[in-house]
Amino acid sequence: MSPGASCSGVPVPPRPAGTHTFLLPAAPPFVSKFTINRRDPRTASSCFGKAITPKRCFVVAGGLTWVDGVEEELMELQKTQEQSSGKLKKRPPLRRGKVYPQLPVPEHIPRPSYVGANIPQELPAVRQIHNAEGIAGMRAACKLAARVLDFAGTLVKPSVTTNEIDRAVHHMIVEAGAYPSPLGYGGFPKSICTSVNECVCHGLPDSTQLQNGDIINIDVNVFLNGYHGGTSRTFVCGEADESIKHFLKAAEECSEKGISVCRDGVNYRKIGKKISKLAYFYGYHVVERFVGHGIGTMLHSEPLILHHGEHLFDISLLFLTYLTIDTHPTGNIFM
Repeated sequence: MSPGASCSGVPVPPRPAGTHTFLLPAAPPFVSKFTINRRDPRTASSCFGKAITPKRCFVVAGGLTWVDGVEEELMELQKTQEQSSGKLKKRPPLRRGKVYPQLPVPEHIPRPSYVGANIPQELPAVRQIHNAEGIAGMRAACKLAARVLDFAGTLVKPSVTTNEIDRAVHHMIVEAGAYPSPLGYGGFPKSICTSVNECVCHGLPDSTQLQNGDIINIDVNVFLNGYHGGTSRTFVCGEADESIKHFLKAAEECSEKGISVCRDGVNYRKIGKKISKLAYFYGYHVVERFVGHGIGTMLHSEPLILHHGEHLFDISLLFLTYLTIDTHPTGNIFM
C-alpha cells in the first residue's frame, strides 16, 4: 500500500519512522486494541542497550499498527464500525400490499420483443458489443432513465405508496416516447421496481405506504429507439439514523469501486473482488445470488457479473460492452 493511502479511500497519515503499519481490506476495519512492549531507540538505554516502552497496538483488518501518528485515523475507523455493527434500527417486517393492474402504454410506442410472453426470456449467450450507432442509442436511453430516476426520488416521502411512485414514473416514461422495460417482462405487471428495506431487489410496487426512516431502492429501465437504458438508486424516506447513512455510503462506494475497474481487457472477476473487499472492510457482506449483466438491444445478456471475488472463470471485458453493476443497499450488500 502506498504512503497516505487507505483501502477505504480515507487518507492515512504517514507512517512514523521505526513503526510498522499493515492495512488489509478483507476484514472489518477495527478489531481490538491491546498493549505491547517494544524497544524504542529514542529513550534512555537499559541493561539490554535499548529501552523497553509500552505501546498501545491495534489490530486493523488482520494486521498490527502502532498508535504513533495514526491514532486519529484508527479512532475514526472504530467509531465507523461501532455505528454499523449490528445496530441498524429494526423495523416492522414487510408485508405485501394490494397490487394494482398494469398501466397502459400508447400503441405508437415500440415494445420489446418479450412483451406478451409472460415468461422470462432465456439469457442470450452473446455479449452485446456496440458500434457508434449503438453507443448513441445507449446514451440516449440511459440519459432518459437517469432523468426519470431523479424525478422518482423527489416522490419518496412518508405516506406515499410505491404504487403512486410507479404511476408517476410510468407517465413520465411514455410521455418521453419510451417503454418502461420491466412492464411485461416475464409477466411483471409494473413499470419500475421498488425495493423497500429488507427487500433484496425487484420489489413490486403496491399499496404499501413509505414510513419515515425507510430506505427504498428504485430501479428504472426504459426502452427507447431499440435500446434499453437502466439505473437505480437507494433513497431515504424522511430522516435516517447514522447506521443507515453509513450503510448507504458503503453501498455507494462499492458501486463506484466496481465501476472504476471497468475497462477494455480487464477480467470480470476483478469487479467482484473490488466490491466484496470494500463491503467486508465496512463490515458488510455481498449477496451472491444476484448478478450484474450486459444490456443493450436486449435487457439482459452475457456477461454475468458476480459481485463477489469467488469467480471460477477468467474472462475479460471487451471494449464497448455495457454492463449493469448493482450494489444498492437493499440489493447486493447486507449486514
